[in-house]
Amino acid sequence: MEVYLRNPDEVNNQWLFWRAKKRYFNVGEIAICFFQLSWDTWLLSTIKEVTCELGINDGINYAGLELENYQSYFGRVVVKYRKTKQTQVRYANSIINELEVVQILPTIFDGIDFPGYDKVRLSYEQLSTLISRRRQDWVAALENQKAVYLITDKNSGKQYVGSAYGENGMLLQRWTNYVNNGHGGNKLLKSIADDLGIDYIKQNFQYSILENYNARVDKHIILERESWWKETLGSRAFGLNAN
Repeated sequence: MEVYLRNPDEVNNQWLFWRAKKRYFNVGEIAICFFQLSWDTWLLSTIKEVTCELGINDGINYAGLELENYQSYFGRVVVKYRKTKQTQVRYANSIINELEVVQILPTIFDGIDFPGYDKVRLSYEQLSTLISRRRQDWVAALENQKAVYLITDKNSGKQYVGSAYGENGMLLQRWTNYVNNGHGGNKLLKSIADDLGIDYIKQNFQYSILENYNARVDKHIILERESWWKETLGSRAFGLNAN
């Protein structure tokens, strides 16, 4: 999803037409590309006629032309389908009766809608995408909020509890800092960025909200709650909080 939002052609060309050694398509066949939105919903991203095979293994092995008659549906048609086999390519006639169109979006898909403060859980790439694209519902929800938030290293299981209380920036500003450099100036997070690199953070860090507050709440209340969460989650003793 994040790859598509960043660069649709990476899904519609590289991901669709990449192969290792096994032949996926034959010239003249129609390739229909979906990518996963949730465990059982998929978004139509392109339909192409395969025009030639390039003779490449471990690379983009085909070229194709989009079918113009269907272009108005690319990025808009959402289907329900429960994938039960590992293979990435299936013949349409073997699964067509399992595909149910559940929605045609009014505009081209541009990311997940803001789900509510208690349901925010974002990968680094998801956070980076919504910030760079300035998704208005997300920006409106985060830019004027103070908060106590949680960063989790999904590889090590260690956690960092932080806060946005106005003087150090509101929540959107704080999270933008993490996207920009991976650590936001925090000591132990910076050590991870220095030792393991920003790519480690991009692959493993997750961001969520523990508590949110409107802009009028005094910063001392937020700092007290931040300290409470650090003790509760053990992020000082066992995690990524240095103080």
